[in-house]
Amino acid sequence: MLEISEGSIVYGTQLPIQSQSSLYAAAWESSATPGDLLEIARAADRSGYFYVAVCDHVVIPRDKAAAMGLWWQDCLTTLGFLASATTNVNLLSHVYVLSYRHPLVAAKGFETLDHLSGGRAIAGIGAGHVEAEFDTLGVSFAERGALLDRDLLAFADALENTYVDDMGSLPRPAQSPRPPIWVGGSSRPAIRRAARNEGWLPQGPATQESIDYLLAQRDAVGRGNEPIAIGHVVIPYIYVGTPKGERRQPCYSGSPEQIAEAILAETPLAVNQLQVKFDTDSAAEYAEQVEAFGTQVGPLLAR
Repeated sequence: MLEISEGSIVYGTQLPIQSQSSLYAAAWESSATPGDLLEIARAADRSGYFYVAVCDHVVIPRDKAAAMGLWWQDCLTTLGFLASATTNVNLLSHVYVLSYRHPLVAAKGFETLDHLSGGRAIAGIGAGHVEAEFDTLGVSFAERGALLDRDLLAFADALENTYVDDMGSLPRPAQSPRPPIWVGGSSRPAIRRAARNEGWLPQGPATQESIDYLLAQRDAVGRGNEPIAIGHVVIPYIYVGTPKGERRQPCYSGSPEQIAEAILAETPLAVNQLQVKFDTDSAAEYAEQVEAFGTQVGPLLAR
C-alpha cells in the first residue's frame, strides 16, 4: 500500500481543466484540450509529484451552474486517461462521492485503475455537498454521513478481498492489500472517518486543532502507531519566479528558497502532504510552473 515515508513531505496538485467552476478556473481553461491536461500531468510525473488529483460531480443543478459550472469530467475515466500517459505519479480522486455509487461498483473502478496503473491509485473519498445532486441520483442528502460510514466499510472490504459474500471480482488491485483510502473534509465526522483510514484531505489549510483531533481519534481506534497521510492545501497559489503580469489573486512568488520558506512557515509540523496550485495565463505556462515547482521548490520542502 502506498505510504509517505516517515519524516518526509510530499506534494501533489489538483489538476486544472478537469473541473471548471467559475470560483477557481482560469479563463484559458475553457478552451483547453485533453492534450493540455496530459501535458500538465506529464510535467508532474517527471518532476517528483506524489500525486495528481481530479474531483467528482455527476450533475449540477441549474441554480448552481453559474458558480459551479457544468464542466466536470468523470473522475475515474479521467484518472484512467492520465494513467496511460504517466508512469510515476500517483492518481488521486479528490474527492469521489462514494455514496453516489454502490460500493462494489466503486471498488471495481478503483481496483481496475490500480491494476492498470501498476499500483498508483489513491481513493480520496468524501461525503458530497450538493443536495439537488443527491436528490437526482436517488440518495438521501440528510443521511449522507451515515451512508458514507456504511459504504466505506463495504468499499474497503471489496478492494481488499476477491470475494465479498461469495461474489468475486477480478482484476485485483496491484497494491496489497488495497489502495489507500484518504478521506476528505474538515468537519468532525470527516476527520473521524479519516482517522479510521490511511489519510486526511482537509478542505483548505490544515489547522493544528484539526490535526490534534485527528491524531486523538486515530489513537482511539487503535491506529496511532500506523502511518497516516496528513494533508494541507497551500493557499495562496504559487508562481515560481517573477510573474509575467498581474495575477488574478495574491500568490507566493520569487525564488525557490523564498517559496519553500513561505510554505513551510504556515504548514503545521505534523503535515506530510502538501497540495499546490498555480496561477498562470495558459496551459503551457501551467505545465512550466508545475515542473518548476517540482524540480526547484520540491527538494527544499524538508523540516
